[in-house]
Amino acid sequence: MDPARLARLAQKTDLSALLDRLEAMTNDELAELLGADEAGASGDGADGADVPVYQPPAPDADFYRLFDRALTAEQQDARRPIRRFMTEDVAPVINDYWERAEMPFELVPGLRDALRQSLGDQPARTYCTDPFLAGLVAMEIPRVDPSIGTFLGVTWGLCLYSIWQFGSDAQKEKWIGPLERFEAFGSWALTEPEHGSDAALGLATTATRDGDTWTLDGAKKWSGNATFADVTVVWARDTADGQVKGFLVEKDTPGFEVTKLEGKIAKRAVQNVDIVLDGVQVTEADRLPGVRSFKDVAGQLAIARAGVAWEACGMAMGLYEQTLDYCTRRMQFGKPIAGFQLVQEGLVRMLGNVVALQAMMLGLAGCYDEPRRLHERASLAKVFCVDKMRETASIGRGLLGGNGILLEHGVARLFADAEAVYSYEGSREMNVLITGRAVTGLSAFV
Repeated sequence: MDPARLARLAQKTDLSALLDRLEAMTNDELAELLGADEAGASGDGADGADVPVYQPPAPDADFYRLFDRALTAEQQDARRPIRRFMTEDVAPVINDYWERAEMPFELVPGLRDALRQSLGDQPARTYCTDPFLAGLVAMEIPRVDPSIGTFLGVTWGLCLYSIWQFGSDAQKEKWIGPLERFEAFGSWALTEPEHGSDAALGLATTATRDGDTWTLDGAKKWSGNATFADVTVVWARDTADGQVKGFLVEKDTPGFEVTKLEGKIAKRAVQNVDIVLDGVQVTEADRLPGVRSFKDVAGQLAIARAGVAWEACGMAMGLYEQTLDYCTRRMQFGKPIAGFQLVQEGLVRMLGNVVALQAMMLGLAGCYDEPRRLHERASLAKVFCVDKMRETASIGRGLLGGNGILLEHGVARLFADAEAVYSYEGSREMNVLITGRAVTGLSAFV
């Protein structure tokens, strides 16, 4: 007998008395009883009627059909190739890469093809010019794996976008195509070992011009993809006018030393680094001519911050769907744990967070035509979405019990990755103060 059915039986009857009764039954009585049991197991009741068999619904995080209602047919179509690629190609293998802290280069051709199917023949150009479609991509990828999302976000959303927005025609001609096709990879270096939140005022990496040559000195930290990037956008302060400027530094440039950061507990497949710039020389042709001050960087960061809010939304969707799937399959006390009240309470809290995040991101998408206010609106989205995503991760991890710390169930990896998303593109506190300044007219930074 199935142990689960035996456990249910033990809760309802005295097994010792039942065994005594079975021993006293004749062969004909036993045969009649076994025939009734087989009919029940096949779904037939004593009167021949079908007995319902539990078939769990497919997990679906779009409970209010918000995206079905809000998206055009073209936008709906753009999501499908990315979702299919992430589900079929990435999900089966990503845990191994995450655990080994390795970049899954074997997945890059599939990602390139999925992006082309989603965004058209010039996908990076669409990514740079249509923030809503870029946001949908930034939501779908981390629904399965945030590390792949960071790889794309750094290569296209930061490095390629910097060249697209601020670069010369020659720089665009050299880099946009290869980066778009993933024939070259990009990185982006702003944060420093001693300067993160205060980079606008405290950026210590310097750029000194002598004729047609710029010399860069200083250090950077975190810069994703930098261990293998062919080009890194480096932000440095001009020693002549004190303004922040951007420079394209190619791989293997003398004095440009990159060391992989070890010991991370989040986004382990992302290759984060320490960078030392010791007398790195680049030419005036390598400077991004469209950058005049840190305000230009801040504008780009607002777009990237919105992307992180989309990422948090996608992660919350993935956490809910994977947790629900687990709870409908995990048997305890003779039935799926999804059938217990406290588990359903947790699932509903997770779903409520997901729906709130989806609604907020669709609201933010409607504000992209007001770029002057994107800074504070993206900051609010980043604060709220990441807070609720972390709460969702905590609930999901708890509902899985001990299995919640095992990579094989998916939730554990997203639970860990949530801590990286919480911290980058502006700490929670900085984004709170940006939004607070916008709504009060008073700065509380210092």
